[in-house]
Amino acid sequence: MIKHALPVTREADFAAWYQAVITEADMAEESGVRGCMVIRPWGYGIWERIQRLLDDRIKATGHENCYFPLFIPLSYFEKEAEHVDGFAKEMAVVTHHRLVSDGKGGLIPDPTAKLEEPLVVRPTSETVIGTAFARWVQSWRDLPVLINQWANVVRWEMRTRMFLRTAEFLWQEGHTAHATEAEAREETLKMIEVYRDFAENCAAMPVIVGEKPENERFPGAVGTWSIEAMMQDGKALQAGTSHFLGTNFSEAQGIRYQNKEGSLELAQTTSWGMSTRMIGGLIMVHGDDDGLRVPPQIAPWQIVIVPMLRDNDEDEALVAYAKGIQANLAKLTALGEPVRALIDLKPAKAATKRWGWVKKGAPIVIEIGGRDMAGGNVSVIRRDRLYREDGKLDSRVVDAAAFVGDAANMLAAIQEALFEAAHTRLKDNITPVSDWAEIEAMFAEGKKTPGWADVAWSKPTGAALDAVVERLKVLKLTLRNAPMGQTGHPGDICIFTGDEAVERVLVGRAY
Repeated sequence: MIKHALPVTREADFAAWYQAVITEADMAEESGVRGCMVIRPWGYGIWERIQRLLDDRIKATGHENCYFPLFIPLSYFEKEAEHVDGFAKEMAVVTHHRLVSDGKGGLIPDPTAKLEEPLVVRPTSETVIGTAFARWVQSWRDLPVLINQWANVVRWEMRTRMFLRTAEFLWQEGHTAHATEAEAREETLKMIEVYRDFAENCAAMPVIVGEKPENERFPGAVGTWSIEAMMQDGKALQAGTSHFLGTNFSEAQGIRYQNKEGSLELAQTTSWGMSTRMIGGLIMVHGDDDGLRVPPQIAPWQIVIVPMLRDNDEDEALVAYAKGIQANLAKLTALGEPVRALIDLKPAKAATKRWGWVKKGAPIVIEIGGRDMAGGNVSVIRRDRLYREDGKLDSRVVDAAAFVGDAANMLAAIQEALFEAAHTRLKDNITPVSDWAEIEAMFAEGKKTPGWADVAWSKPTGAALDAVVERLKVLKLTLRNAPMGQTGHPGDICIFTGDEAVERVLVGRAY
């Protein structure tokens, strides 16, 4: 019987396990404000890696980074009714600019310091960026405008969960303006492909790329595409979205340009984003009952060296031996970058440090004791295969030079192994379903990991779509997306409307 490092297992209580990983891996903690969190160095280090790798991809497609204010005038939102309606219940609003004493030892907003116009704390930046675009774009020569910003946003969520749904979160948001609809649609699909590439090749997170149904579109969008990832409990996580906004925002915000013929036209716009909820996805896709497992591509430290210090004369030589291995590792390239190796010199027992890094999910942990040093060896633990068949920790003594020589290959193998395990789980848990009775059976109460249903879909709109959404709510289900690249559907009948299907759509429970 294996005694795992976490106090709760995924099987016993998936929600409690998720929270335990965050706590035990020192990723984040409560901040004192409901729905807001302190992201600790290991968690933020993962976010920095996400930023670095995604930012490189965004810039490679021709976009430039910029920054817009946190506070947005309420009047900017009032120009776009549908957009405002989509976010109205989540907006945090600033109405005063000064505090004064209440005469009882406390503070209150100064009644004389009320703002002439309330300011909304940024929930997303379409309105403020669109206003800027209206100033920047005058002629067809000014197009396209391709920008991105890394920022924080605030959405006053009622039910929060660290990384997955918080009142304040970090993200990137891209915004573009184009001369033609064809260019804007091409941009929308180009960026969802960037997200797919990042999710699968960096985060080792297999995803389904597809178009969201009408009811799941971004407020004010003409079309929304998403990448959907499957968590170990079978639920979906929308891990990134890209929106074709058409002229809805440009009309409201006056983004017009003079075309080559001298006539005024509305610009076609897009927006797209990925946030810190990706870290929550990493936990639920790759974590196990001993903590997080971080794919080497996005691990802040890929290899952690733990010298077994004993506060004696041997320690200096042991640290020097560890530094020599670290220096040799730093000369290597793995997964396209120099290897990132850390020596943990904290004054703690080696076993405590070992299990601390296991819970954090460092891809490789190597321990070095006096006997290892004397033999020119290291003891290697691979985080993707922690135990031997007999249930004991799989710590393998190998020649130090041989380990260094194979370290890059080992990191690549761990990256691939994590992806393949998640990809197999995704494929095995998407089930074609042909009628409503099968939906009810698949998602019957008590089933822990039913996965997703793949159903024929007639793409209803309006009241017909509303009826489908209400029907699905009974089973706590939502429409996820209609996967891209589908071929014809001859003879398929939509299980919701009875009409001829035009595509297939995924249905499941989601975060």
